[in-house]
Amino acid sequence: MSEPLPESPPRWRPLLPYVGIAAIVGLLAAAFAWTAGWLTPSRVTAPRLVDSIENGKPFAGFRRAHARGVCVAGWFEPTAGAAALSKARVFTQPVTPALGRLSIGGGDPYGLEGAARVRSLALQLDTDDGQRWRMAMNSFPFFAVSTPQAFAEQILASRPDPATGKPDPQKLQAFLERHPEAANFMAWAGSAPWSDSFANTRYNGVHAFRFTSADGEENYVRWSFVPEAAFEPLDPEQRQSGAPSLLTDELQARLARGPLRWTLELTIAEAGDPIEDPSQPWPEDRQRVTAGTFVLERASDQATGACRDINFDPTMLPDGIAPSGDPVLAARAAAYAVSFNHRQRELAAGERPAATEGAP
Repeated sequence: MSEPLPESPPRWRPLLPYVGIAAIVGLLAAAFAWTAGWLTPSRVTAPRLVDSIENGKPFAGFRRAHARGVCVAGWFEPTAGAAALSKARVFTQPVTPALGRLSIGGGDPYGLEGAARVRSLALQLDTDDGQRWRMAMNSFPFFAVSTPQAFAEQILASRPDPATGKPDPQKLQAFLERHPEAANFMAWAGSAPWSDSFANTRYNGVHAFRFTSADGEENYVRWSFVPEAAFEPLDPEQRQSGAPSLLTDELQARLARGPLRWTLELTIAEAGDPIEDPSQPWPEDRQRVTAGTFVLERASDQATGACRDINFDPTMLPDGIAPSGDPVLAARAAAYAVSFNHRQRELAAGERPAATEGAP
């Protein structure tokens, strides 16, 4: 009696490798759709956040937020004791080149500088071992809200009403009722004096970052750049009647007399401090450490300056500094990337004006 013939493999078995590939492609497509927000229409994504900021009227080739600014350059010098908190090379290298940008809040690259409530400083430090640290700081001492969703709601609630040119009070009130933590920011915006210069403004990192020393000790830190120049308030009349480039002109006048300086001040968190909520200030009695000095030597037009093509992503960090789990920090990094991609495409297409001064 002959042995039975072996069974033929099922006809679908040769297709198994292709089924696996299709499954992987499907998962990647689903992940892409999730990231883009196609599967979750109510979820805040980076493209939607940038769309909200643009409000259908972007200025081609410019940053979607802090559109008006000026490139700056200089260097950073650490203090002797800074390396005790972080093993980042920037705290042991004697001098680190610094490239940055000073700007005002808002998405209009032709807006009046004096009329902007917020001033900002972005920096990039490149060390001799190839590492890079990027920072994006603002003149406000804490963020308005604690989540990306709340930030998106704030953008919508703050849009000027076409009939009045001002935000709708009812929408703002409804926003504050949903997000009472924003009241602290509103109080700051309504009461704190406006600086009359980029040079005498304190710039705050707002978010917490984890510093790790060479021996493995970890601390959560918030940082600020404290100006050497004495603070002077801006005359309220100059907010609307001053030159469009009021702050930039004043900066150039100061630089003509010599370099400008800011001290890097690190504030160390203690147990119980809100690490992942940028809307909550830390107690005033927290330890502060002077970590170095930023020296600003020169400034140039952002249309042709070296800062033009830099995405000042605040999560680009050197070894020894790491982001916290702050969701707003992560959302900022994602939105910056979307904005960067938009304007780079526009620049490549030649859609940007040749200069940033004056009217478009």
